[in-house]
Amino acid sequence: MFGLGLPEMLLILLILILIFGASRLPELGRGVGEGIRNFKRSLRDEPSDDEKRRA
Repeated sequence: MFGLGLPEMLLILLILILIFGASRLPELGRGVGEGIRNFKRSLRDEPSDDEKRRA
């Protein structure tokens, strides 16, 4: 995965915890996941959940 090994991944995780704090990491992960889902949905041209409710 991008040439990153376990030590590098652990270092990145440690830096993220120091910057954002452990309580905010789930929120960040949720936001990134939602962003990826929205991006994939836009590539497939599926209507979003909001557009489905309006129809």
